[in-house]
Amino acid sequence: MIAGVIGTFVGFILISVPVAFAIGAAAMIGLAAQGIPLTIMASRVFGGIDSFTLLAIPFFIMAGDLLDTGGIARRLIKLAHALVGHIRGGLGMNVVVGEIFFSGISGSTTADTAAIGSVMIPSMVKHGYTPERAAAIVCAASGMGILVPPCLTMVIYGSLTNTSIAALFAAGFLPAFAMAAALMIQIYIEAYRSGVGGDRRASLRELLAALRDASWALLMPVIIFAGILGGAFTPTEAAVVAAAYGLVVGMFIYREITWAHVWRIMVRTGVITGTVMLLMATASILGWLLTVLRLPQAAIDAIQAVGGGKGAFLVILLVLCLGLFAVLDGLPAMVMVIPVFLPVGLRLGVEPLHFGILLTAVMGIALFLPPVGVALYVAADIAQTSAAAIGRVLAPYLATMLAVTVAIAFIPEIVYILPRWMGYHVPG
Repeated sequence: MIAGVIGTFVGFILISVPVAFAIGAAAMIGLAAQGIPLTIMASRVFGGIDSFTLLAIPFFIMAGDLLDTGGIARRLIKLAHALVGHIRGGLGMNVVVGEIFFSGISGSTTADTAAIGSVMIPSMVKHGYTPERAAAIVCAASGMGILVPPCLTMVIYGSLTNTSIAALFAAGFLPAFAMAAALMIQIYIEAYRSGVGGDRRASLRELLAALRDASWALLMPVIIFAGILGGAFTPTEAAVVAAAYGLVVGMFIYREITWAHVWRIMVRTGVITGTVMLLMATASILGWLLTVLRLPQAAIDAIQAVGGGKGAFLVILLVLCLGLFAVLDGLPAMVMVIPVFLPVGLRLGVEPLHFGILLTAVMGIALFLPPVGVALYVAADIAQTSAAAIGRVLAPYLATMLAVTVAIAFIPEIVYILPRWMGYHVPG
């Protein structure tokens, strides 16, 4: 029965049925085959998105769009360049550092790719990078940036598993910095081998000017995290604060956003939010059905039958999620994976906090995985080249990101150190 449901879903995808409808149709056929009343679909659709926490999604999306339109991405990139532009390969490192700044504000990987890419890809090409390498570095940096809070993936995961979103945010920082450091080392080595130098070192006056120009942008993550970690407001309220702050800064301080921009941003936010919510709603039905069909228990039995334990489970999870997240654009696959594999992980000793950060890291890779990663095509459009050409150059960066993700999987202390220091309950 499980094979039939999954086969039906794959069949719909192969004939180009939209993902949300393919998931819903496969779930409906599975329910009918099991003799379960189809009326349950209504309650499961509603239940899948009936969460106050999920209200953070449209506001974080809106905040990211406001910050992109308001010129904040450009200012953050300028600050990053002042910090690392003089190092060999500094222009590529500039993208990684800028992404750490920007991702801590936007909360959206696609928004990061569009905002950072539109600023940096033309500049990198002008300085001698090929369009493919420039786009590949932007893709790798954006994939890393998904681990930098605030992150929509963490918000959704926390709402589905009752895991503290504040703890998830705290847990994401160290893995993000580890992955950023690995990418910057790789960029430096490539620049050294090819004889690429850096720009001149920014003077103290230039550095302070860039810091002053970006100060309003840098203040946003401080407000968000201080508010959440200090208990002043919930993650949902933080998203509202982020959107309001982005609107005020863009319209009245930087003065680059008009009311016409606001209207277009609100329309885009509504469209993207509707798409995400429909995917989550239908995915919740299929995830529930697979749980009813005892897929988690079947997975546990299969792992035990081959003599595997926690290590085997983590390897299977990484491989499976890379494929699923790439094909299904991340979020709907995550909604299906959680009810099936989280119980398995708990039985084998994987903590929910570790599980959530691991899924987030995998999603950052999968969204750019050739040839189907959806965010890869955003970068290809900006660079005016093909996704296949970018994919060939991107492969070594994805390998580095995967190596760090494997380290996160098998060294969970990377995830636990910061939340433990902040007083959250974590193992150890």
